[in-house]
Amino acid sequence: MVDETSIFIGASRKPDDSYQRAEELLLRYGNRHGLVTGATGTGKTVSLQVLAEGFSNAGVPVFCADIKGDLSGISMIGEAKDFLVKRAAEVKLDPYQFQEFPVIFWDLFGEQGHPIRATISEMGPLLLSRLMNLTDAQEGVMNIAFRIADEEGLLLLDLKDLQALLANIAGRSDELSARYGNVTKPSVGAIQRTLLVLESQGAANFFGEPALRIADLMRTTRDGRGAISVLAADKLMMNPRLYATFLLWLMSELFEELPEVGDLERPKLVFFFDEAHLLFEDAPKVLIDRVEQVVRLIRSKGVGVYFVTQNPLDIPEKVLAQLGNRVQHALRAYTPREQQAVRTAAETFRPNPAFDCATAITQLATGEALVSMLEDKGVPAMVQRTLIRPPSSRLGPITPDERRKIIAESPVAGQYDQMIDRESAFEVLQKKAKEAQDAQAQANNGGSRWTIPGFGDDPAPQSGRRGSAPRPSNRQTVTEAAIKSVVRSVGSSVGRAIVRGILGSLTKGR
Repeated sequence: MVDETSIFIGASRKPDDSYQRAEELLLRYGNRHGLVTGATGTGKTVSLQVLAEGFSNAGVPVFCADIKGDLSGISMIGEAKDFLVKRAAEVKLDPYQFQEFPVIFWDLFGEQGHPIRATISEMGPLLLSRLMNLTDAQEGVMNIAFRIADEEGLLLLDLKDLQALLANIAGRSDELSARYGNVTKPSVGAIQRTLLVLESQGAANFFGEPALRIADLMRTTRDGRGAISVLAADKLMMNPRLYATFLLWLMSELFEELPEVGDLERPKLVFFFDEAHLLFEDAPKVLIDRVEQVVRLIRSKGVGVYFVTQNPLDIPEKVLAQLGNRVQHALRAYTPREQQAVRTAAETFRPNPAFDCATAITQLATGEALVSMLEDKGVPAMVQRTLIRPPSSRLGPITPDERRKIIAESPVAGQYDQMIDRESAFEVLQKKAKEAQDAQAQANNGGSRWTIPGFGDDPAPQSGRRGSAPRPSNRQTVTEAAIKSVVRSVGSSVGRAIVRGILGSLTKGR
């Protein structure tokens, strides 16, 4: 870091081809978002690591995904290897100091970090429909399911809660269709089958309690450094839709929970979204519009969002326009699409008369990038051909033993390890089904638990006449009336209390 107000990224060339001019990211513009792009093997992960180190040293918590495991080395002190020392000398990084950073490892599957969970209610119908790739008709049923959960006071915490609610809806399809529109059993069945697929893919580990507290992503250490939350995503990438949905949910939770703070001297949190193209692939327009809205507005919450991807064409134009801090590594330009990507990347920079931007993008060496950060008054700086500084932490992954030690010493150790299963929709609906069965059995027996021919309310059939079943009463028993009263009161209070992420409740405006 150059000083307490900026992050040192690297050095750009002077006309005599030497690296002298320091390129830095001003912390007061760290919440104006950013983009790191480049082909595989050109140095994107190192650039992400350098930025994460800089934000952490400035006291800014960081959340990032570790796709290949390479980023885990940020938790260990770096080593003075020859090529790193040489790079430090080239960019005039003096002194070049090695350090380790405060890291909290997370993992949706709970294998390489602390488990991360969210409730079904927090995820909301739109994100669930996106995760499950539902049709419009099936998405409509999902919205109806959440509406019923609200009205009837049913907490949706995990997958079995949603499965129980869907089974209940299938049994009441005729009644519900009259109230909400067509609710068909085939649509409900299709959703149930998709839930089984999700469960087999490990999504059951993600849905439940204790749910992630946003405050645990915004920790700082006693020496004032920001904690770096690293999500182990190598296994998660086997289900890219779950990965993208989770990060969408997390971004929406940040937007919803954090207060408005305006422009600060430094961000409250920085969020790196690696493999960002997964967020937008096959996404409906309403979802892309909402992502663009969240990216535009979340900066006033003090949160910076940085997209990391191979191709700038992966990011929709409206979102791309919101990304003020740019690091562009080399791109290949063999196919028409690749050539278009180069032109798109070049056109997003403020031109530098010293070189042709489009040509330079195809000539950049590994660890070299075109850099343009926001200057005073938030104006993009002229693009510079920049050699990225070496990181202070270890390059490459850590060992399993090192990871286990860090997890054991984590400030959140023990808080999320055990899943909690409190009473929710599954238990409530199970109880109501049993009560309905008991009530039916009681009605079939004439209102008495025990029947003796010739006694009580079940008179023996008259001689010569066939016995007839007793007529059911239309009156409620005292117990039934009490149960219904409790359900109505719980439905009105708990239903209003069910909180969903902003993206999960989008269908209200559709």
